[in-house]
Amino acid sequence: MKRLALALTLGFSVSFAQTLRPITFDDMIGFGRVSDPQISPDGKMVGFVVTYYQASENTSNSNIYLVPVAGGAVKQLTDAKRANNTPRWLPDSKTLVFLSTRDGESQVWSISTDGGEARKLTHVFSGVDGFAPSPDGKLLAYNTDVYPDCPDADCNQKRMDAIDHSPVHGKIFTHLPLRVWNYWKDGKRTHVFVMPITGGPAVDVTPGDFDTPPIDLGGSTDYGFSPDSRELVFTRNTDSLVVASTNNDLFTVPVAGGAPARITENRADDSQPIYSPDGKFIAYRAMKRPGFEADQNQLILYERSTGTRTNLTENFDRSVNEVAWSPDSRSLFFNADDKGNENIFRVPVSGKSVEPVTEKGYNHSFRVSGDGRSIVYIHESTSKPAELFRMDARGENVKQLTSINAERTAPLDLKEKEDFWFEGAGGTRVHGMLVRPPGGTSSAKVPVVFLVHGGPQGQWGDNFGYRWNAEMFASRGYAVIMINPRGSTGYGQKFTDEISRDWGGAVYEDLMKGLDYALKTFDFLDGTRVAAAGASYGGYMMNWIGGHTDRFRCIVTHDGVFNPASMYGTTEELWFTEWEFGGTPYQHRSLYEKWSPLNSAMNFKTPTLVIHSQQDFRVDLSEGLQLFTALQRQGVKSKLLYFPDEGHWVLKPGNSKLWYSTVLDWIDENTK
Repeated sequence: MKRLALALTLGFSVSFAQTLRPITFDDMIGFGRVSDPQISPDGKMVGFVVTYYQASENTSNSNIYLVPVAGGAVKQLTDAKRANNTPRWLPDSKTLVFLSTRDGESQVWSISTDGGEARKLTHVFSGVDGFAPSPDGKLLAYNTDVYPDCPDADCNQKRMDAIDHSPVHGKIFTHLPLRVWNYWKDGKRTHVFVMPITGGPAVDVTPGDFDTPPIDLGGSTDYGFSPDSRELVFTRNTDSLVVASTNNDLFTVPVAGGAPARITENRADDSQPIYSPDGKFIAYRAMKRPGFEADQNQLILYERSTGTRTNLTENFDRSVNEVAWSPDSRSLFFNADDKGNENIFRVPVSGKSVEPVTEKGYNHSFRVSGDGRSIVYIHESTSKPAELFRMDARGENVKQLTSINAERTAPLDLKEKEDFWFEGAGGTRVHGMLVRPPGGTSSAKVPVVFLVHGGPQGQWGDNFGYRWNAEMFASRGYAVIMINPRGSTGYGQKFTDEISRDWGGAVYEDLMKGLDYALKTFDFLDGTRVAAAGASYGGYMMNWIGGHTDRFRCIVTHDGVFNPASMYGTTEELWFTEWEFGGTPYQHRSLYEKWSPLNSAMNFKTPTLVIHSQQDFRVDLSEGLQLFTALQRQGVKSKLLYFPDEGHWVLKPGNSKLWYSTVLDWIDENTK
């Protein structure tokens, strides 16, 4: 069988006389960001989203577009301000329902593919966060935040109004969580409601003092209808302290409401339930180890009539990401991190071996056509922003469907990443990537930016990210080195596991050996002019590096852990720190101390840029402030970039512009 070869063209040509130039922030922020493709039930059209950002206004605007599955002209379907996203088809293949904030709160709307005005379907007091239409097109399930003791919408509205208009803004809490990611819980819970799609009363099918979907660790879909539109499956955590638990379980409930039935008893995370088209099975992802958020996600098949479970990926050493059924219910498709790529795989319900559909490339957000013959998906790379592609179900006959960014990328000198492998700690084989600066390399040596990814259970992939974009770091004449050390995903679960409780050990050795290997192998790199940068766990590693080596000209640390013990007391994700450091700091202090950058802060000498945000509740602002204080108190050259209106990531385009200019200027100042 031929496999997918992603030697891809963007559908345009560049004159040989044209001089390519480095990318700028304005170039990058001007790209249309393609997402969420959805194939119509008749298999003829794809609805998808393109989002554009405006740095000058610090805003974004997304709209829905159409393109034929066979290829052809792209048509813009919606043309409204703010957010218009999450397109989902109704059975007639002529109507799309979607989320929009065009008139304020996020609500569900519908629009005909023939054009015309969109129609508002929901009027939910607190806005709609997510939704799913039923297969028969008659019902709409949606999730929104409510006060769990309120019996109806009127009660919720009155309570919200009273809080909004009260001159007193004090809050009283009696249990965790107080806040999640970047917002305060304020006593609300997320519930799923079902209503007629034509309008009428909505039924809360997940009542109680629980969140559905759960506050964290869910999948791309956390609830959905059965094929006959009579039942809903959903994900929920019923443990008393959810911030210290990864015990998300699956439940089913009639669409008219009633007592939910638990269908999983696994004490670890279960997520992303999806009914088979014939209604016989529910496929879902499951982890094995309670309390570990980065355990391998395996693909489980639940037979509804017998309750029998089959692990379809028991012998597949990758973690399952997105999942989709074949229309005949005989097999499942999924994608997984795979050695710096994200590849698509197929497994039959019989449980035979997993086979690859794609073998190289960064491929995600895939959908299978109703006839099972085609897969539409998003492909991107380090040097190419995301676009839509189509292939047949065996990974052959690849066709690019969109070229949203072809004109914008045509004049830019964007370099493909280059792979290299080396021996890390203990002789383990470790993967790294290199991106050369624009214009290539000459006899003069070039300075280096050394990037460390977050997670820590994540990966640098061959994708076009916007927050830590390798091309942007290369644009000022730097070679960019990215290592996937211990803890990275896509190299087997054992490799992922080997960072837990060893945050500054083998992973640090992997990183330093990878940098040494790259400097020795690529003779154009200037090992005397290297800057290091990272965020989240990557920020932690920057703080660790600052106390353990002077080899870098400067450091950029974004939202990094400085004192693990204090981070434990302020994060809203207690299961993470308890797993990674072997328990609470009250009872198991040793690893919190062993791997604390605070304890080597007296060695800080390297110029350091600290970045942190007020609304980062995962790694609290106090971590960045403690670090900056330690640097300043010891007279180390340092700077603090603070965002009062961002969380763990800098997402607003104007703020992103300030972030990139500050970071790149800092590296220039200290490295060039």
